Amino acid sequence: MSDGSPQPVAVGILDREYLVACTAEERAGLVAAAALLDGRMRELRSASRSATVDRLAVLAALNLAHELLQQRSAASKVDGALEQQIAALRGRLDGALAALSPR
Repeated sequence: MSDGSPQPVAVGILDREYLVACTAEERAGLVAAAALLDGRMRELRSASRSATVDRLAVLAALNLAHELLQQRSAASKVDGALEQQIAALRGRLDGALAALSPR
């Protein structure tokens, strides 16, 4: 029954079960995301036993968002460096081709 329509998937986060609708193609990613969030919330709970579930969820979301922004920034820097290298290589190739072409 893989018609691409969303189906409910049960994921466990901090001893609670949530049903989330997703397609079969998204299922593995959803389960992995839930496991990551569950792990982060458990780490935070062990560090602060008095925190509420809502507070743990917000702190985990903030930590994950911060990491995502750091990764995006790092990827952007790498992309910029690669673009510069590609432009330099194009320039060298253009120069080499111009030197080879008959006048």
